[in-house]
Amino acid sequence: MGAFKPWHWIVLLIVILLVFGAGKLPEIASSLGQSMKVFKKEVKELREDDAPAQIQQPQQGTYYTQPTQPGQAAPQQNAEGANQQ
Repeated sequence: MGAFKPWHWIVLLIVILLVFGAGKLPEIASSLGQSMKVFKKEVKELREDDAPAQIQQPQQGTYYTQPTQPGQAAPQQNAEGANQQ
């Protein structure tokens, strides 16, 4: 199928005028414009909410270890245990 030709648009416009009437078209266009404005506003807000937060780097001298299994805490080493090995 090819692209719409100019006479396709003319026929479509005539059908729309017959179905809705010339009086309702400005009202429909206004409603459509307001809907698009609200939609764009919501999309913009969602993008701002989903913006990735900046990852804060740990301070120098601190270490982070991940647990090896879910629910497992990382082992804590104390100064005495490290010296006894």
